Amino acid sequence: MNYKIIHKTEYSYTYPVNLCYNEARLTPRHHVYQQCNDNQFVVQPEPKDCRERRDFFGNTVYYFTIQQPHNQLTVTATSRVEVKGRELQRNFTEARHHDDSDRVTSEAEHLSWEEAHQQLHTDSKPEILEMRQYVLNSPMIPAMPELHAYAEKSFTTGRPLLEAVEDLSTRLYTDFTYDPGFTTVATPLDDVIKHRRGVCQDFAHLGIGCLRALGFAARYVSGYMETEPPPDQEPLSGADASHAWFSVYLPQLGWVDFDPTNNQMPTDQHITVAWGRDYADVTPLKGVVFGSGTHELFVSVDCKRETEA
Repeated sequence: MNYKIIHKTEYSYTYPVNLCYNEARLTPRHHVYQQCNDNQFVVQPEPKDCRERRDFFGNTVYYFTIQQPHNQLTVTATSRVEVKGRELQRNFTEARHHDDSDRVTSEAEHLSWEEAHQQLHTDSKPEILEMRQYVLNSPMIPAMPELHAYAEKSFTTGRPLLEAVEDLSTRLYTDFTYDPGFTTVATPLDDVIKHRRGVCQDFAHLGIGCLRALGFAARYVSGYMETEPPPDQEPLSGADASHAWFSVYLPQLGWVDFDPTNNQMPTDQHITVAWGRDYADVTPLKGVVFGSGTHELFVSVDCKRETEA
């Protein structure tokens, strides 16, 4: 699938802002299922300084500063992305014919959660050691007894890790209500657990917290998901939105994605932008402004499929 994505963020201030420093993580990543073929990053008013770098997790970050009074800030990221091959990940539960080349993959897919946990915590390979950072608490996902109690119901004795995580993701979809008016980006996770309501960011945090509570490596993934309007309607401009899901690490196989908001494994309609320990590591746009008064924020996302050349 080929996509053109336009992510536009507009801030309007009641009084002029004299100076601001900002970071943006809006460039889709290159990885095994995805290639970002083009990306344009435009800021208005024109920034005094704009630099590109890679953060600790390998995400593309644009740093920019505006040193002139302004009443409005507009950031537009336009990307062209090719996504393919995720169906190979989704089919791990289906029957397959195996030869010598994929026997290791088959064994990894059916590895019990107990065996996977032992490998993660005893194997001294550099790759495994690196993954252990994702077992630790992070700023937005603290350790809570409720997470362990909720997660352990999916992890019955001898159950394959991927099957257990799939069950956990389905339970989150069933037990929690999608309610975009209930939470904000700053809502504590314990409020989400108490009221059983939230949005994709909250459900991703819940899945990660549950897995870490049992000692597994899990990370937060931000991106987009192509939405399809009813057959008799045209897609609305700017109606798409940022999305989030989580990944679990399985020794010998790598990272496997789950989308609890939609009760599925991500498909070729999911576009990955960034990943980290939680939302705080991948915030699309954040910064510091020097001024006074309030502001209004407007965000629009267009994620459109393009005809392959």
